[in-house]
Amino acid sequence: MTIEHVAMYVNDLEAARDFFVKYLGGRSNDGYHNQTTDFRSYFISFDGGARVEVMTRPELCETDQTVNRTGYAHIAFSVGSREEVNRLTEKLRSDGYTVESGPRVTGDGYYESCVVAIEGNRIELTE
Repeated sequence: MTIEHVAMYVNDLEAARDFFVKYLGGRSNDGYHNQTTDFRSYFISFDGGARVEVMTRPELCETDQTVNRTGYAHIAFSVGSREEVNRLTEKLRSDGYTVESGPRVTGDGYYESCVVAIEGNRIELTE
């Protein structure tokens, strides 16, 4: 079994798409717009077949973005090496994103950092 894609609702659809393209090398489709509901989305594809769908619609409501809550905690991207984790983490920090942890080796052996990126959602970078 393979996870086909992960989807997330956002307020700023283009900014979310641009984050995945600019920092993580994603490739975006041209987008989808349902004229009746005003639902809009982009699929961003990555090497290896993974995809993220970013979506928006007019009636979105804000939710608690606290780290220790139920639901998905983060999306993790393997960037290929410790050096790339370090480089990308520093690039995101210098571009104004909050680096919540790392880069570091975790207790379970991962080399990672965690960045608060898209509207409070966390992106984990691993080697």
